[in-house]
Amino acid sequence: MKGLELARAYYEVCAPILTARIPDVMAQAAVGLVGEGSECFGCDDEISRDHDWGPAFCLWVPRSVGVAALPRIEEALAALPESFEGYPSRMDKARRMGRVGPLSIEKFYGFFLGSETMPETCQDWLAIPEYNLAACTNGAVFHDSLGEFSRRRALLLDYYPQDVHLQKIASCCMRMAQAGQYNLPRCLARNEAGAAMLAAARFGEAALAMVYLLNRRYMPFYKWAVRLAADLPVLGAEVAALMAALAAHPLRGPEDADAAEPVETFCAQVARILHQRGLSPLDDPWLWAHGPLILRQVQDENLRRRDLLKA
Repeated sequence: MKGLELARAYYEVCAPILTARIPDVMAQAAVGLVGEGSECFGCDDEISRDHDWGPAFCLWVPRSVGVAALPRIEEALAALPESFEGYPSRMDKARRMGRVGPLSIEKFYGFFLGSETMPETCQDWLAIPEYNLAACTNGAVFHDSLGEFSRRRALLLDYYPQDVHLQKIASCCMRMAQAGQYNLPRCLARNEAGAAMLAAARFGEAALAMVYLLNRRYMPFYKWAVRLAADLPVLGAEVAALMAALAAHPLRGPEDADAAEPVETFCAQVARILHQRGLSPLDDPWLWAHGPLILRQVQDENLRRRDLLKA
């Protein structure tokens, strides 16, 4: 059983206990499993179960409610089953790791966003690491009485403002071109194996970022980015195949020059989609040419001045 499925089933058993013991709190609470951890992304497996895994859920309440009712909340949580489906519960204080149990709505979002208020300006959005946006919008909400937690979640899931979206796509074009189309073959030609490895890695990360942007999804922490990208409808299977090809290909020197072939193939696929969506007038596989043209569509002057070679 996956961790998210386990959490939902465990909450269904616990819900009547909590409703009976703290009905006023539950009338203002949201419950689910969202945040850090492989189970929140659906990426957990047997390896994940060696630590910080098991039946548990988040109980999000407004800060004002949590401060006043915390002793009663803890008493109610202590009455929940200590194990479920053969796994020990993580609702005990010592096992929560700050990821499950009673959590302030404001503090939860503040932890990931760097502010307890929702982002408003382009600069606000750009200040938030994308993997944090992925982490606080993953998983599932099982129950939300007030709707405040879900309101914030929906705002974030509505995705980046258009200017930020375009600037990030332009940046990916430039970084993919620089690292993969330009520097990777040159490093191989010079027998710079270490530099070629870094160029391939930088290209792969930018290519993944591009695919998430084209699917209007936040890219998660690198450990899960390739696995989750594979199921995305736009270039998901293609970027997964690209990453597998780069990972399997030696990068020693001129004899491995054909490592650039999957790079060029993928860049051509990206260019085609940018052209089809009207983001670029070009249908040229050289992505460096697309970046400035996409950036011209950004209305925010500060965004247009940002270095496109920085993520």
